[in-house]
Amino acid sequence: MSRHFKSLILGVSTCLAALLLVGAVLDKPSADAPYRHLAVLTEVLHRIKSDYVEEPDLKSVTLGAINGLLQSVDPFASYLNADQYKEYVKQKDTAQGDVGLVLSWKYGYLGVVGTVPGSPAARAGLVTGDMIETIRGISTRDMPLAYAELLLRGKPGTTVELSVLSLRQQEPRTLVLTREVLQIPPLGWKLLPEQVGYLQVRSLLPGKVGQAAQALRELQKQGASRLVLDLRNCATGAPEEGVALANLFLESGLIAYLQGQRVSRQDFKADPAKTVWRLPMVVITNRGTAGAAEVAAAALLENKRAEVVGEPTYGNAAVRKAVNLDDGGAIILAVAKYYSPTGKAIQDARVTPSVQVIEYEPVPESEEEQPGPLEPEKEARPEEDLLLQKAIEVLTKGKPAERTVAWREAAAGAQPSPKAAGP
Repeated sequence: MSRHFKSLILGVSTCLAALLLVGAVLDKPSADAPYRHLAVLTEVLHRIKSDYVEEPDLKSVTLGAINGLLQSVDPFASYLNADQYKEYVKQKDTAQGDVGLVLSWKYGYLGVVGTVPGSPAARAGLVTGDMIETIRGISTRDMPLAYAELLLRGKPGTTVELSVLSLRQQEPRTLVLTREVLQIPPLGWKLLPEQVGYLQVRSLLPGKVGQAAQALRELQKQGASRLVLDLRNCATGAPEEGVALANLFLESGLIAYLQGQRVSRQDFKADPAKTVWRLPMVVITNRGTAGAAEVAAAALLENKRAEVVGEPTYGNAAVRKAVNLDDGGAIILAVAKYYSPTGKAIQDARVTPSVQVIEYEPVPESEEEQPGPLEPEKEARPEEDLLLQKAIEVLTKGKPAERTVAWREAAAGAQPSPKAAGP
């Protein structure tokens, strides 16, 4: 066992021991099972402190352990010490430049959930699943998520250096991104053959639902009788924006509900006065669909309003708040989650498409295949977008038997692997 790993265990034990003391102060019953486990960990801590080969540095690992505890319940949670929290609050209250990354914890490092369309991160080719190894030369191992976001923001025109790990390259690559005031591009929409309307939603920041409603009206004027709602890589926007988006397509029924340990259940029901599109539709999702877009996709699927085609979504739909601590720091964590109409916590269960289509990312086999920085992914033409074609097939010909389609293999003319092939 490595020294780092032992230190990490020690830090976790310290935090859990602290929780045990807090429980005692709050007069929690010592017979409760969780506190019996904490008592065992307290004893383990004592043995490590007294018997380990050298005096451990508790302070340096405790901060990482605190974040580890938070991440075990919420991959978007953070602990900030007093100085970090002061800077965090100050920065949130001022206009800042940003690079447009949406991050969460993954495998002990910061993973990319998605990018803001048109942002420096998007233009640099960062995609869902990439790992951020360092920010400004600082390792993201055990770095609080909120602190990482703080490091990424700054005065427009200034730069920030990242080291990025990607499945598409064998070695880490260094990116220097210039911060800017993010300008979100308008939604994309067009009329495809066979009277199929296409609406691409890459962001659900404020104002986008109104744009979607206007686009839907224009598509109907142009003769669209069916719709593909493309929510791929839509990872920005508050969950309530997803409720509003779903209401454009639902006349009745439960869209979602919000509930937490100390937050009473709040139901969000469809208002027929806000419905714009009542014709057939299909939704497309992928692993970069997160937050508000997941709320909308779950509502449309579980109300039997639309089939969902594509990949399972990311899993992030919650209300988070900063809880102040006595030392001046704070923890930022989910205090309530959004649930689908059938009662699934979207953050935990994600949204599983009714027709699953897995997109395999190509992995370079040698250094020669990756001579320089990656180029941003270009938009495929409709006839080349096989996932869009699958959605149109479902929309025009009816849903096929549920199956997983290895469409990258199919496009290459190869036989799908047994794991990916359907019946």
